[in-house]
Amino acid sequence: MPAHSANPAAEDKVGNILKWVLLAVAIGTFGVLGWTTVLTYEQAPPQPDRFVTEGGAVVLTQAEIYRGKQGFQRADLMDYGSLYGMGSYFGEDYTADALVKLGTLTQENIARREYGESFSVLNSEHKMGVRSAMQADLQGVDLTKQETVIPFALASAITSLKKQIAGQLQHDNFVKGYTRAYSLDAQRASDTAGFLIYSALTTVARRPGSTASWTQNWPYEPLVGNTPTTSTFIWTWVSFCFTFFMFGAVIYIYQRYLNEHDNGPMDPVLVKFRTLTPSQRKVGKYFIVVAAVFLLQILVGALMAHYYTERTAFYGIPIDKYLPFSFLRSVHIQSPIVWIGVSWIGGALFLAPAISGREAKCQGFLVDVLFYVTVFIVVGALAGNYFGLMGYIKEGWFWFGNQGLSYIELGRAWQIGFFAGLVIWSLLVFRALWPTKDSLWKATGEFWTGRIRLEHLIWASTTNIALLYAFGMIPLTGVEKSFTITDFWRWWVVHLWVEQSFEFFASAISAYLLMALGLVSRRLAERAVYLELILIFLGGVLGTGHHMYWAGEPGMWVPLGTMFSFIEVLPLVLLIMEAIQQRQLIKGHADFKYGLAYTYIIGAAFWNFVGAGVFGGGTLNAPLVNYYEHGTFLTLNHAHTALFGAFGLLGLGLVYFCLRYMAGDRAPFSETLGRWAFWLYNAGLVMWIVLNFFPIGWPQLAAVYEHGLAYARSMEFYQTTTFWQWMRMPGDVVFAAGAVLMAFDFLLKLRPLLPHFAARTAEGP
Repeated sequence: MPAHSANPAAEDKVGNILKWVLLAVAIGTFGVLGWTTVLTYEQAPPQPDRFVTEGGAVVLTQAEIYRGKQGFQRADLMDYGSLYGMGSYFGEDYTADALVKLGTLTQENIARREYGESFSVLNSEHKMGVRSAMQADLQGVDLTKQETVIPFALASAITSLKKQIAGQLQHDNFVKGYTRAYSLDAQRASDTAGFLIYSALTTVARRPGSTASWTQNWPYEPLVGNTPTTSTFIWTWVSFCFTFFMFGAVIYIYQRYLNEHDNGPMDPVLVKFRTLTPSQRKVGKYFIVVAAVFLLQILVGALMAHYYTERTAFYGIPIDKYLPFSFLRSVHIQSPIVWIGVSWIGGALFLAPAISGREAKCQGFLVDVLFYVTVFIVVGALAGNYFGLMGYIKEGWFWFGNQGLSYIELGRAWQIGFFAGLVIWSLLVFRALWPTKDSLWKATGEFWTGRIRLEHLIWASTTNIALLYAFGMIPLTGVEKSFTITDFWRWWVVHLWVEQSFEFFASAISAYLLMALGLVSRRLAERAVYLELILIFLGGVLGTGHHMYWAGEPGMWVPLGTMFSFIEVLPLVLLIMEAIQQRQLIKGHADFKYGLAYTYIIGAAFWNFVGAGVFGGGTLNAPLVNYYEHGTFLTLNHAHTALFGAFGLLGLGLVYFCLRYMAGDRAPFSETLGRWAFWLYNAGLVMWIVLNFFPIGWPQLAAVYEHGLAYARSMEFYQTTTFWQWMRMPGDVVFAAGAVLMAFDFLLKLRPLLPHFAARTAEGP
């Protein structure tokens, strides 16, 4: 019997309450996000038509700034350094670096004007006066005027710094690991320098009627007087209090209403192995792509890690000229999106016919079409990425090259294709879950009358993933003038995907598998998912605000972002509690056939709590912590342990679940290699934390607090961490060994199954 033919939850009062609360929370959170979108547009840093000196000479124009933003994206500078702390942590933060240089040059100009001497030779009293005058010049820049008048000392500093940055952009500096921007000519380089200087000004120029800059006084730079705001202090304290209160409330609700062992009829639809359908037989190649792209990511990651230790070459081989760090990073951060996405795409396409018990017409052909279209888009996007970065794609760089936005590097044409692929995937899952008219009408009736099943939630999560990706394409046909607005929509994809869409899919699919294998009742599984999704929508949607603290968005994002970012930890607490119970349930079933898959799924719950919760929402999202930590190696620690640990392990667990189902009772299924790979992954993650991320991240955080962000991201600081940069290698080796074993294991498990496919399909479903 198909899983969704059962209807045990229709009389579940607790489930119904949670269901309607979830609907209200989903509508409410996205409604608030819509309102904050309007405010963000209204209060983003303005771009004056012209910056002029007191004598009327033009220093910088809005047109230059806009062309410079295009150049910034075209050269993919965000994958070498960072802007407002957003991007790579390999090179400098452009805003912090330019801010310090502006301050230094301005105070030098003031010193020579007032005293006829260099700032360095002035006595302490005169230095204090000059520095105070410099800070007043920078903080007093009024960006709200169409024609912004700036003092001569600052105007001269901007002119000098603009020439300096433009020259640096066009020349290799392998000591810093920088490969020149091949895609920028002299004029584009000059415009890009102007954009970077304008961005630095937004971090120190005060908002009208406020003592805070357009970026809430971020970055911390004592030279120019940037220090944390009062709001940053207050809301850090409030958010901690709120979170501890919510911990108690959530644990009470879970223990009172969800932690029951006998809670309704079971619905073990996946306990027995059915004959594979034609579409299920064609999913195996998706898993080969998962392994191949995963290995590519590890290879590129190893090259990137080596760049930190030997920036001029790779063991003496000068690869910088042909493989710039920015290209390697763009591949490295897009690869997990591909292989995790393909693992989920393949897993959902495989499980849907098993859930429904039927095969939709032409489903196998459509699964093939989606696979080859996906491969074409991925290969084309990576090629366009490289050729755009190296300057071979000229006018069409935005459409077919590299967009230059961290995690969203795909050219717009490839991006549209990827979105179309996600939509097709969602439609294929839909028709596989309800392959007949009768089942479709029944499912539709259940949905619109409020009798929402786990199957509905699984499909809704696939739709959610597809639709949210579209917001990363605003505006559709060109480059947005404001980086603040660009970054706002970028996080609609990057954050909402990870903290809302991915969590949505992970919760729904994990609960369904637990139920379908006869470990918990449908009623209990659905209750747990409803509660988790309520918290995921609260924290994941409005929690996007913790990315909006310092990039020019309105100050209201500090209280809104921190309050809801901390809630992100709560569903992770539930997941780890459920993982413990799952482990106990599995141990109680001696004949449980999916032990390897659930090892990965439970491991994903653990790292979700540690990587996303402890290393992310529970610590780094606090405004006062994030003010100093933003743009440091501690963010790398959070990113690696959360993305791979939480969603990567879940994707691999889904693959192993499907492989076990494929094997059925006919083919042998060894768990040895898969378990070795699992523990090697975990060992590698721990080694990265202990030998690389923490030994560099904590001193870097101290360096920010003591000297400012510009120093903490400079070569001067990184040269003090050389030993710990080299110590990334042991973890890389162990982790890579796990990936190689896993890839080999995939091949072993798929190859023997091929002779059985035709016979098993001929028997019928």
